[in-house]
Amino acid sequence: MPARDYIFQNIPYEEQIRQVAELLEDADAVIIGAGAGLSTAAGMNYGGRRFTDNFQEFIDRYGPAYMTDMYSAGFYPFPTQEEKWGYWSKHAYLNRIEPDALPLYRSVYDLVKEKPHFVLTTNVDHQFWKVGFSDEEIFATQGDYGEIQCEKGCHPKVYDAVELFSRMNEARTGCQIPSELVPKCPVCGGNMTMHLRCDQYFLEDEHWHEAAARYGDFLSEYSGKKVVLLELGVGFNTPTIIRFPFEKMVRQEAGWSLVRLNLNEAVVPESLGERAVGINADLAGSIEDIRKLCAGTGEERAENDA
Repeated sequence: MPARDYIFQNIPYEEQIRQVAELLEDADAVIIGAGAGLSTAAGMNYGGRRFTDNFQEFIDRYGPAYMTDMYSAGFYPFPTQEEKWGYWSKHAYLNRIEPDALPLYRSVYDLVKEKPHFVLTTNVDHQFWKVGFSDEEIFATQGDYGEIQCEKGCHPKVYDAVELFSRMNEARTGCQIPSELVPKCPVCGGNMTMHLRCDQYFLEDEHWHEAAARYGDFLSEYSGKKVVLLELGVGFNTPTIIRFPFEKMVRQEAGWSLVRLNLNEAVVPESLGERAVGINADLAGSIEDIRKLCAGTGEERAENDA
């Protein structure tokens, strides 16, 4: 897609909300594409006060030049495994284990739960599962904060580490955990690492491939029908996973539409015409406005049917 084709739509916000509500109402299915911006809008901010309030001891120990936000701080070259897991166990606890289902994610679920739907996400905080989406409806391409794997990917299996991280979080002192809690690969005896796509050793295990296949099946099932690609908080960090493929699918499928919600990055291809809506506004507010309008339309239709 040439850059010159991208535009910020000059359409009143209220009109865009109405367009999206109508598209969702008329859709045979909805595919959600969710990026980091969705979790940020939901309150899971990895920088600012939320970072400094929770990780000041790490900032003091390793330096503010390296400890700038929750995500990048995790890739500091910690000198010991005890320190590495001291950091990552707290990160996982704060962003994956402790939080309940967040209201914004609940609103997204409410918006699509009555339609056939599927979730493609680069987020690793497990929120889609927490709000009620089933495992069979989710393809999390980049891993999960609650899982670990062999650091060198010596065997194609990932391990649930939620209970282990909780124990680490309780036992941590001085930015590190006790040595007896450091996980080791059960096959090669080497170090373990987070199950996050950050290098060539990321494991696409059996569950990952099953989810990928289900996503492919969903795309095939609704080819030729009316589908809304609801893109939420997807920027340009990894656009080849959701953003660019969504645009390509709308070009290829005449009955498919793209709804892009992303403050400051809601540009859409002008060539897609009315089949693309880019809402350059607060994501949480936009979802709530769409949800309310859809709910009102549904109630009105029920009254008319009666």
